[in-house]
Amino acid sequence: MNKQVPKRMFFTKGVGNHKNELQSFELALRSAGTEICNLVTVSSIFPPSCKIISKEEGVQLLKPGQITFVVMARMCTNEPGRILSAAIGLAQPKDKEQYGYISEHHAFGHTQQKAADFAEDLAATMLASTLGIDLDPEQAWDERKKLYKVDHKNQFVSRSIAQTARGHKDGLYTTVVAMAVMLLD
Repeated sequence: MNKQVPKRMFFTKGVGNHKNELQSFELALRSAGTEICNLVTVSSIFPPSCKIISKEEGVQLLKPGQITFVVMARMCTNEPGRILSAAIGLAQPKDKEQYGYISEHHAFGHTQQKAADFAEDLAATMLASTLGIDLDPEQAWDERKKLYKVDHKNQFVSRSIAQTARGHKDGLYTTVVAMAVMLLD
């Protein structure tokens, strides 16, 4: 049986503007460095023993036409001045043999920090429930993050990446993307 488990992963983000929505998306992918790939979106499991590499290193490993698995957040508008965001969050167990969670979040009106925190919180909450850690959803993310770091002896780490933009002043389509790009070899 062919088990396609990614060995490496990198995070990237981008923004694009164009009069056509599809070309705006392509320009966002170009900004992210993934426009040469055939992207396949997947759900949100961070593979055990997967190594996180830099965007620069990851982009260098991509080949034109390559089938590439990604967890992607994407948002688009042609409304001038409208704030849009796309974010990816990761919660990774300290035990590298365990799987983690990747979350995607896209919204209108969120600052880059709010989008990043929201995505990170989503991933952390999913992993915490798997590990038997109860993170109170009524508490602010900053408080819950402190709690798991202190009370649960850093059983996992979390991080995020986000891209925000304002809709183009002339009504061009504006697209933002954030991705966790998975590499099989």
